[in-house]
Amino acid sequence: MPETLIAIDDLVVEYFTLRGPLRAVDSASLTINQGEILGIVGESGSGKSTLAQAVLRILPPQARIVRGSITYRGRDLAKMSEGELKKIRWKEISMVPQAALNALNPTLRIRDHFIETAKAHGVADKRGVIEKASELLEQVRLDPKRVLSSYPHELSGGMKQRVLIALSLLLDPQIVILDEPTTALDVLTQRFILDLLKELKERLGITMVFITHDIAVIADIADRVAVMYAGQVVEVGNVFDVFYEPLHPYTRLLIKSVPGLKGDIEDMRPIPGSPPDMFNPPEGCRFHPRCPWKFEPCDRFDPSLVKLGDGRIVSCHLYTDKRAG
Repeated sequence: MPETLIAIDDLVVEYFTLRGPLRAVDSASLTINQGEILGIVGESGSGKSTLAQAVLRILPPQARIVRGSITYRGRDLAKMSEGELKKIRWKEISMVPQAALNALNPTLRIRDHFIETAKAHGVADKRGVIEKASELLEQVRLDPKRVLSSYPHELSGGMKQRVLIALSLLLDPQIVILDEPTTALDVLTQRFILDLLKELKERLGITMVFITHDIAVIADIADRVAVMYAGQVVEVGNVFDVFYEPLHPYTRLLIKSVPGLKGDIEDMRPIPGSPPDMFNPPEGCRFHPRCPWKFEPCDRFDPSLVKLGDGRIVSCHLYTDKRAG
């Protein structure tokens, strides 16, 4: 069995707004294992990015963790001081944020991004940093001489994305979290980035968490997949198992809504209805208003996570009597 690097247990994250508290992540439980690419997929607003931000404790000011634990090598990140977290961020766990193409400071050359990142973590050897940056840029197939002296606006979207991937690897982290890293890229550049990430994972042995709303991308890159809906983790499993034998009704419909993933295009159907209002989620299972397989307990009781063996986990009343572990 692979080593578990991060264990998220019963995590609840709320945003405090003028309308009251909004529970963006609700009782989420999930593991991140050594050497894997874990895909996290779900519609916009399902809580994927908030979950990632909670792991590194970089939530916006109006959000906070109200319950649960995030255990990394025996230490709970949710309870660490800011000083302790600084020793882990970027050095052990790094992140390529959502809207990463706008994450680079337009007034700094790329070399200065690497120097400032290293300096913030106590590395003052500028020459050593530039040498390491050059090696990383070569690994992501960029020309260091050109790129390091450039400003962000002088680079294409795909080049900036690769710069951010190289920057996330600067301090040799064990885990890299990538939040929508292929969004806003053209199809050919997306293909290039996906192949590059798989190559880096094999060559460097790092663990990756790949967050996206595009389930077809997850099918291509992930080893394991976690499906989120309305702030909850509703299904987890090996990517092959989940895509060819989906268990949760939401996963089944999500796969059928994507052309070319499996089956004929005539079988493609949009998911009926809309995601729930997170200020006023439905009673019971949050997916039941859109679910064609709902039955009597679905609108009254929230289903618990059920372990079905072989790493398959699902939160659905259809499986409450089929426990295998």
